[in-house]
Amino acid sequence: MTYSKAKVRFVICGVGHIGHRHATLVARHPEAQLVALVDVQAELRPALAATFPGVPFFTSLEAYVAQGPAADVLTIATPNGLHASQAVAGVRHGLHVVIEKPLALRTADAELVLQTAQKANKLVFGVMQNRYSPPAAWLKQLYENGYLGRVFLVQLNCFWNRDARYYQPGGWRGTQALDGGTLFTQFSHFVDLLYWVFGDITNINARFQDFVHQGVTDFEDSGLVTFDLVRGGSGTLSYSTAVWDRNLESSLTVVAERGSLKIGGQYLDKIDYCHVQGYELPTLPATNAANNYGTYQGSAANHGYVIDDVVQAVQSGAQVITNAQDGLKVVELIERIYALRPSLFH
Repeated sequence: MTYSKAKVRFVICGVGHIGHRHATLVARHPEAQLVALVDVQAELRPALAATFPGVPFFTSLEAYVAQGPAADVLTIATPNGLHASQAVAGVRHGLHVVIEKPLALRTADAELVLQTAQKANKLVFGVMQNRYSPPAAWLKQLYENGYLGRVFLVQLNCFWNRDARYYQPGGWRGTQALDGGTLFTQFSHFVDLLYWVFGDITNINARFQDFVHQGVTDFEDSGLVTFDLVRGGSGTLSYSTAVWDRNLESSLTVVAERGSLKIGGQYLDKIDYCHVQGYELPTLPATNAANNYGTYQGSAANHGYVIDDVVQAVQSGAQVITNAQDGLKVVELIERIYALRPSLFH
């Protein structure tokens, strides 16, 4: 692969909340250039033209491929079920691809993306923003440096509000084909954090409930998952989008041989507890604020770091924090959990 210090040219496919954030951050980046926007909603054109003057707009990826300006990177921020096919199309058009979480809804589709990119000598980046959170990076370093010793228990809790303000009639959210499930759309970056720090899991058991989303989504709003860590120890993942009115928390608790800790807050943005043998907790950089979408909130706004990573990798071959192989693994883990989901949840 050849590298160039020229500005990295981005096309953004899907200009909803997250896609618009990508476009804004690319436009501000000194080493990046926004060259095109793609969205099926033609009514977005006037507002986007005002925000990003001179940047052409296309109503389909096919139209961009046929008529659009040259680019280096395609960023995909469309409904989950479209990610894999659009990524393959982008790679075949000669582009590196950035894929919002999840990489795909099926392991086989994620594998096809990676295989296609490898054959074309192109890069694939998964967006897994929790890896850039200072508490998450701290936890990974603490674990890998052996301060915790053997890990006994890992408990991950994700309790968010997603109600009719989010799952609006006629939209893609909540559909099995384009959304895929609560773990894919809401909590895949927390599954990624579990895998990134502690590795693979096995002996999975799960229970699923749909407390308040009947008729609103095709799938569960809550789940209780237990598992063993391949490296030793056991864990639980409890999640729900049935929390009333606003997000409650995301938290990660670890009980280990040489100490215990808890990362908490709504978005794993603070260290609530750390008592580890022979270790003093350092002062960590501040965590970015949450993405605010008006009537609901998402995880910490770390997308700027993703774009930095992509630019550096395309320009000079630098290693990236969010590699696509891990993105594939997250899809596989969720698919293994959802294999236990009863048929009443599609």
